[in-house]
Amino acid sequence: MAAEQSVTTLPMPESLTTPPAAPAPPKRRAPRPEAGRADARGRKHTKDKKAKKREKARKDKDARADEPAELSSKQYLREMKKLHVELVRLQEWVRHKGLKVCIVFEGRDGAGKGGTIKAIAERVSPRVFRVIALPAPTEREKSQMYLQRYVPHLPAAGEVVIFDRSWYNRAGVERVMGFTPEDRVKRFLDQVPAYEKSMVESGIILLKYWLEVSPDEQTRRLQSRIGDGRKTWKLSPMDLKSYSRWYDYSRARDDMFRASDTPWAPWFVVPSDDKKKARLNCISHLLGSIHYKDVPRDKVKLPKRQKRGGYVEPNYPFKVVPQAF
Repeated sequence: MAAEQSVTTLPMPESLTTPPAAPAPPKRRAPRPEAGRADARGRKHTKDKKAKKREKARKDKDARADEPAELSSKQYLREMKKLHVELVRLQEWVRHKGLKVCIVFEGRDGAGKGGTIKAIAERVSPRVFRVIALPAPTEREKSQMYLQRYVPHLPAAGEVVIFDRSWYNRAGVERVMGFTPEDRVKRFLDQVPAYEKSMVESGIILLKYWLEVSPDEQTRRLQSRIGDGRKTWKLSPMDLKSYSRWYDYSRARDDMFRASDTPWAPWFVVPSDDKKKARLNCISHLLGSIHYKDVPRDKVKLPKRQKRGGYVEPNYPFKVVPQAF
């Protein structure tokens, strides 16, 4: 029998007999108390900022809701078209009844007087609606009674006269710029109520409008004229001097109102920061201040054109304007 062989059993390595241990969780460092408080303060600050922003947005929205809605160009043109139709009706009534209407526009530089007057006169006859914008007085006119130069321009029967600045130059620009001694200004303010009363008693319908513009809006408008080639003529050296004297003009306006805001010739103030609304509001008030009706008129029908009657277009070398557009 063969000799038995001895078998040596080797121990298994632990890596094969023991399951792998679970990885230890990463150690977290406890936050320092100071850092925790700082993070909390930061989060609170962010929340406060967001809350303030939401509150400001809410207040701005409420403020916009309280303000009148902005007038679009389409709305403005639609409303202006209606008013132009009414102005033509007024014109026909003035001619039909022989009314005499005098409209005075005053206000600071850049208040919108010219634009409002243009809007009134745009669709009516210049033979009925006459715009008067007098230049500086001549030496002869300076020697006359002050109100004398305005009398020839007052309306006759069937006319509407619009003064783009008027006899109130004496109480305004002449006073503020030092062109007239103070005693003459005082005399004018004493006399003008009686002068206007005589106008009204003679049958003239007198309407006086003051266009009121804010300092910021006046600055914006005058500044826009500097670089606009269409408006440079509106910015004279006198305008620049008068611009700096805002409160002198305010005092002059206040004195003028106190002296001449009378029951027979009151002043009407037109806020004019929004030009479109100012024009619409002013024209609406003008139309509401004068009683007028439709004038009877025959139905209009175009007649037939005459026959050619042998007419032949001439072979003439007409000088035609170049067709650039």
